[in-house]
Amino acid sequence: MPELPEVETMRRGIMPLLGSRVVDVRLTACERRPILFTPKLATFRQRIQGKMVARIDRLGKRVVMVLEDEGRVLFEPRMTGLVLLADPPTQDHLRVHFSLQGAVPGDAPTDLWYWDRRGLGSVRYYKEADYAAEFAQGKLGPDALDVDLAELRLRFATSRQPIKVALLDQKRLAGIGNLYAAEILHLARIHPERTTDRLTAPQWKQLFEAMREVLLLAIQYEGSTLGDGTYRNALNQDGGYQNQHRVYARAGNVCVSCGKGTIQRIVQAQRATFFCPKCQGRK
Repeated sequence: MPELPEVETMRRGIMPLLGSRVVDVRLTACERRPILFTPKLATFRQRIQGKMVARIDRLGKRVVMVLEDEGRVLFEPRMTGLVLLADPPTQDHLRVHFSLQGAVPGDAPTDLWYWDRRGLGSVRYYKEADYAAEFAQGKLGPDALDVDLAELRLRFATSRQPIKVALLDQKRLAGIGNLYAAEILHLARIHPERTTDRLTAPQWKQLFEAMREVLLLAIQYEGSTLGDGTYRNALNQDGGYQNQHRVYARAGNVCVSCGKGTIQRIVQAQRATFFCPKCQGRK
């Protein structure tokens, strides 16, 4: 489930690693479905041992640990992964353990964990040139919090998809997933089945403003922890934005925005979509 707010929360949560050096990396004993881990452990270890953590970045829905030689460890949590400094939610879903030594002599070692309930995510190392080639312009859209209104419209200019489906296309815009697309469209008062070519100039402005408001507020609340409890922040604590949801997973409930409509659930591109037919009319 992790989307931009959850991954940004993970990124901020592991910022204490800045300046520390990687001592070791190991794969934990796990009988569950294996994650994608590349290159092989011996090569991975050789490339990162002794390197200082220079930056902690985010690339769409990915956390990126940048080392002093510009090598990068990329964590892609996908649906059920977590990047943690604290003890993980369970022991039997642990996948990768990084041991780091603090920047100041005498600092206690730090443990960084990658945990994944269903094994859908990945942990990958890239040399700088390989990273640049893998995520070159066109292969991944700009971050949803980095675009302005003009670029947002331009990114979708050639699409005639329903706007909800289009927002999930990471090649057009990176970071927005199913949950936040529904919340953004509700705040913007746009029907999820309206096609992008039929959005008016005022609607594009409403969409842009709603996108920033929802994503920034969700980051402030440290993401959304849903009923399955999978998502946790880097300190293994619940997020809080689930208590602010207006439509997501609220089918059958009265709309909290207008107090008149009943939240409906439809399926678009094999994903559940939630909206209020009163607030988000088709016009």
